[in-house]
Amino acid sequence: MKAARAAKGLTQQDLADAVGVTRQTVVAIEKGDYNPTVRLCVEICRVLGTTLDGLFWPENETKG
Repeated sequence: MKAARAAKGLTQQDLADAVGVTRQTVVAIEKGDYNPTVRLCVEICRVLGTTLDGLFWPENETKG
């Protein structure tokens, strides 16, 4: 998620504001310390312009 966020030129605070959570929540998700709800995952994907698979399971993108 960190790489996708950075590729969009967003800070952790920018992403947090866009999806309605705190910056600390974004930090925790990126560190793997917090499992977001499906609703939050979908919202993050919408903001970052990617899919759930592409964002959270990138190895699936290459397995076909």
